[in-house]
Amino acid sequence: MLQVENVSVYYDGLRALASVSLHVEAEEFVCILGPNGAGKSTLLEAISGLLVPREGKINFRGEAIEGIRPHRVASLGIVLVPEEGWLFPQMNVQENLYMGAYLRSARKKLTERTDFVFHLFPILKQRQRQLSETLSGGERQMLAIGRSLMSNPKLLMLDEPSLGLAPLAVRDILDALSRINREEKTPILLTEQNIFHALKLSRRGYLLENASIAMEGNSSDLLGNEHIKKNYLGL
Repeated sequence: MLQVENVSVYYDGLRALASVSLHVEAEEFVCILGPNGAGKSTLLEAISGLLVPREGKINFRGEAIEGIRPHRVASLGIVLVPEEGWLFPQMNVQENLYMGAYLRSARKKLTERTDFVFHLFPILKQRQRQLSETLSGGERQMLAIGRSLMSNPKLLMLDEPSLGLAPLAVRDILDALSRINREEKTPILLTEQNIFHALKLSRRGYLLENASIAMEGNSSDLLGNEHIKKNYLGL
C-alpha cells in the first residue's frame, strides 16, 4: 500500500532524514519509534506532502506521490493527525468534525461517519456544541482523531497522539486506534513516545535514530530487543 524508498529530507542544508525506507501493507498497524529529533515527524510530513524529499521515492497504492501538494495527497486517502491536533479553536466539536469531511465522497457519508466517531468517542457526542478550545487535552486529541476519520482515510498517520496526556486519556486513545484498525480495517502509521504501548498495539515497527532506520521487525521482537529495552524502556 505505502512504499517509502531511500527518502532523504533536508532543512536549510541539514539532513533530517537519511535514505529512510519503510512500507505499510493493507490493514496493517505500524509504529515508528525513536528519540526526539530522530526524524519521525519529518517522515510523516514528507509522506503527507508537507515536505518535499530531496532524494527517494514515495508510492501509495501504485501512484508516485513524492513532491505532490498536500491537498492532492489527502485526496488519495492519506490523512495525518499532527502533533497537538491543529483544531479550529473557535469552532465547536461538530463543526470541527465537519471540516474533516472535505472530500465529496466524505460529504455523502457525513451522518454515517459522524455516528462512527461518536460511537468511538462518546464524550464528543456529549460535547458536540462545545468550543474545541474549552475541551481537555484528551478530548482535543479525540476530536483531532475523529476529524481525521470523517474522510474515511485509506491510511491514517498519527504523530505522537498521547503526548502530554493523562494516563486514562492515553489508554482511551490507544484503545480507539486499535479499534479503528480492527473494525474499519484502516492501516495505521503511528509515531509514539509511549514505546511499550505502541509495540503492544502494532504489528511491526521501525526504530529511527540519527535520521536513519536503525532497526525494524515484528513488534514482539522489538519489544524483546535488548537495545530497545535498555535505551527506551528503562529495563
